[in-house]
Amino acid sequence: MKLILREGSLYLYILSIFALILFFIHPLFVSLPVAVFFFLLFFFRDPIREHPAEKAGEFSFLSPADGKVTAVDEVEEPYFFKGRAKLVTIFLSPFNVHVNRVPISGKVVRVEHKIGKFKPAYVVDAPSVNERNYVALENEHTKCLLVQIVGVLARRVVCWVKSGDDVVRGEKFGLMKFGSCMQVFMPIEAETRVKVGEHVVGGETVIGVIRNEAVG
Repeated sequence: MKLILREGSLYLYILSIFALILFFIHPLFVSLPVAVFFFLLFFFRDPIREHPAEKAGEFSFLSPADGKVTAVDEVEEPYFFKGRAKLVTIFLSPFNVHVNRVPISGKVVRVEHKIGKFKPAYVVDAPSVNERNYVALENEHTKCLLVQIVGVLARRVVCWVKSGDDVVRGEKFGLMKFGSCMQVFMPIEAETRVKVGEHVVGGETVIGVIRNEAVG
């Protein structure tokens, strides 16, 4: 079963009215708004996801977004980890599901929006210069940082959580409209379970694992 996000309702409503008006002017004019209507219906889909259970002795990080893995690195992360961290970057095309999901259960310790540019999300320096939103999560065992990054088409980041909120693994926390990029920072001791070029599914694909003894 696939649901539609409420954020898409306004677009669909306006297009429906516009198509109705055009129909009375000339039926052939309806084709464009109808095509856009069905694209938005597809874009704002919200499929139900089955989250894999945690395995004994480890804590896993779920992918926060659908898309293609474009980078798996060890980097310096000065914002939240303030040191070395594992990074997985996911590129979302306009045809991916754009609902964002929480990788780990815990508490939202920081949410911050940064104004920036609107370069294509796949450009190398886009994550550091484009408009973006930081969501930092933490629990008693581990933590992670999510960065929602807009692109040329993705001009708006939607975030439904705020600092202090308790969240559950796999829970929806936001939306990036019309193509974008997601960065996931995990502790340096986390074992990455994806590789560049792999397609991941938000709320289902395990992108990293941290052993119980490593965080104990």
